[in-house]
Amino acid sequence: MDRFEAMSVYVRVVDAGSLSAAARAIPMSLTSVSRHISALEAQFGAQLLRRTTRNLAMTDEGRILYDRAKAILGEVDELGSALSAGRGKLSGRLRIAAPTLLGRHLIAPLLPGFLALHPEVDIDLLLVDRVVNLVEEGLHVAVRVGRLPDSSLVARKLDDIQMVVCAAPSYLARRGVPRKPEDLRQHDCLVFSDAPGPVDWRFQSGAARIRVGVTGRLWVNSLDALVRAAVDGAGVVRVPAWQVAEDVAAGRLQVVLEAFAAPATPVHLVFERARLSSPKIKVFIEYVVEQWCS
Repeated sequence: MDRFEAMSVYVRVVDAGSLSAAARAIPMSLTSVSRHISALEAQFGAQLLRRTTRNLAMTDEGRILYDRAKAILGEVDELGSALSAGRGKLSGRLRIAAPTLLGRHLIAPLLPGFLALHPEVDIDLLLVDRVVNLVEEGLHVAVRVGRLPDSSLVARKLDDIQMVVCAAPSYLARRGVPRKPEDLRQHDCLVFSDAPGPVDWRFQSGAARIRVGVTGRLWVNSLDALVRAAVDGAGVVRVPAWQVAEDVAAGRLQVVLEAFAAPATPVHLVFERARLSSPKIKVFIEYVVEQWCS
């Protein structure tokens, strides 16, 4: 058994969610995929996957192998990139994560230009509205919105994003326009969060910072869905200004409480310090910074 190939197949199976999906993606016969998994289980003397007709889940031993195999495969990929860079070419796969709408509207449009400049580089763009773990999820670079907690990650600032509070004109006609932040407690707030429950919306009046706790009639962990609900008149939403610029310009949403706008929120690229030794990652970071700020 080629252990390296078997680990690669195993990672593809876990990422794809099934043996058949991995077989199609590799591509490889389903029988060969199954043999690679069985060979790994025999090699390590442990069951790695629990397979039923409906789903596939890793065992505890399978999770350990997945995390280590992902790291090993990533190191080999980085080695290939470094050697290719010595020949003047970048190659390998870049895995990037970004918030859904920001990634779709501001990151994705930059990628075709990078791919054209570096034809031997492949890119995976993961669009998710949650904080990703770069190490556990095998990611090279992530876009983070908001204040960064202390961590071992390196950050490059891209921009500042102004948050705005807005609602559909039909909703405001029905419920009234909030004149001060505290009025939001009497309104139907549409809340973005990774966990249900009360959240604070931040505002500022002169030097005074204001926090208003809102519970929200609608909680969603997708900004796309929240904006759609606001446009449909479901309530008041707090989102980045760029995200609703078209809806505001078209009159589908109306910004309120502008006099109480909080300071802008920073946007960063974050990555592990060790990743800077990878030419393709270093070049990609510089490319995004240059394109974003130009």
